[in-house]
Amino acid sequence: METFTNVGMRIRSGSDVASMWRCGLLLLVAMAVTSTRSRADSFDEAPIGYKTAPVDDPIARLQKKIDTGAVTLSYDDRHGYLPAVLEQLGSPASSQMLVFSKSSFQLDRINPESPRAVYYSDDAYIGWVQGGDVVEVSAVDPQQGAIFYSLDQRKTDRPRFVRRGDACLQCHNSALTQSVPGHLIRSLVTSPEGHLILRAGTHRTDHRSPFEERWGGWYVTGTHGRQRHMGNVVATDKKNPENLDTESGANVTDLSDRVDTTPYLCSGSDIVALMVIEHQATGHNLITFANYRTRIALENQAVIDGMLDEPTKGLSASTRQQIKYAGEKLVRYLLFTDEPALTDPVAGTSTFAKDFVSRGPRDRRGRSLRDLDLNNRLFRYPCSFLIYTEAFDGLPDPMREYVYRRLWEVLTRVDQSDSFEHFSRADRRTILEILRDTKKGLPAYWTTKSDS
Repeated sequence: METFTNVGMRIRSGSDVASMWRCGLLLLVAMAVTSTRSRADSFDEAPIGYKTAPVDDPIARLQKKIDTGAVTLSYDDRHGYLPAVLEQLGSPASSQMLVFSKSSFQLDRINPESPRAVYYSDDAYIGWVQGGDVVEVSAVDPQQGAIFYSLDQRKTDRPRFVRRGDACLQCHNSALTQSVPGHLIRSLVTSPEGHLILRAGTHRTDHRSPFEERWGGWYVTGTHGRQRHMGNVVATDKKNPENLDTESGANVTDLSDRVDTTPYLCSGSDIVALMVIEHQATGHNLITFANYRTRIALENQAVIDGMLDEPTKGLSASTRQQIKYAGEKLVRYLLFTDEPALTDPVAGTSTFAKDFVSRGPRDRRGRSLRDLDLNNRLFRYPCSFLIYTEAFDGLPDPMREYVYRRLWEVLTRVDQSDSFEHFSRADRRTILEILRDTKKGLPAYWTTKSDS
């Protein structure tokens, strides 16, 4: 939207009364648009229409197949529809993570003896609780972001995913999710019963988080050397609950002395799966934020141009600034800016790492952005695999073009600023080569300009 500073500059440059009048009107329109866009329910309106616009996420597509009979969800006596849902969404059972904090709407069934299981694919997150009435799913729509569903666990001929609304958005549309409908990985201190102890502090975690702030309220299986995290333990000091015995929760590879895992699809809660989902969840939110910000900025510009009957040639300075603001946040995240180094190697206890890496795509030399490092950092090549997702491809053209340009500038060393000093020359060259071979739709200059 046009900023008040930009409006003022236009007023000062006006040469006649008509110009002054037009600029005054522009100021009033900018104030009105700013007021409208600051309302909490603005995503229900154009151009977003979160609750009313058609969606095309993995669950919406799956439901259409169920309705037409093209897909039949098999029912498991122990897990209900969970295994069938995972299969349809391409989510491996090895992605299983167990969370014992009471941080779901099925909280009455969740505790350290009966944790909630979470699974995920590139564009969907699935929650299952022992004895729960529903399977919970959050799917990523390329335009609308996170869409929340539940699937009744009672056996029926035509299972139906029901879209959930405001109850989910109370937690999943806040500053913790970039103020868009999104996903959230939290690390919390819990009581021995799994209740949240908020006065002990909470952390929203992703790949930028210090290791020691991660996974409070989660079980964690895997080795990580001398690094310590908040997982696998509960608060035992009522006066100072933040004083966790992190030593006893470190390098746990077997949960059998902590919880009975026989009711679950797998026996662990893989540390590598936890690290990847942290990166992915915030990445999805930033893509949605960039999408929303651009669409709103373009509509605001159209409203102002319409009121003035004086269309802007191309993008206005204000619209470009909005795109730059959201786009730069996304670029920095996709390139793992501010990721702290691992001080010891990390290894999981399931086949998750192998399953994740196997999905590719790979360049002509067999390299992939999914290749894991786990010795010094999460990924071998620090550029996010989320660039292959439908959500990224669904970004409005001006935003996608901005992100491509900035990625190219970093990878070709046009931008050698301190923000990207974690990139070696070899990192930049390798990522550029992988993307040239594997990413469809790259601008022509990616292959015609020098990358020396």
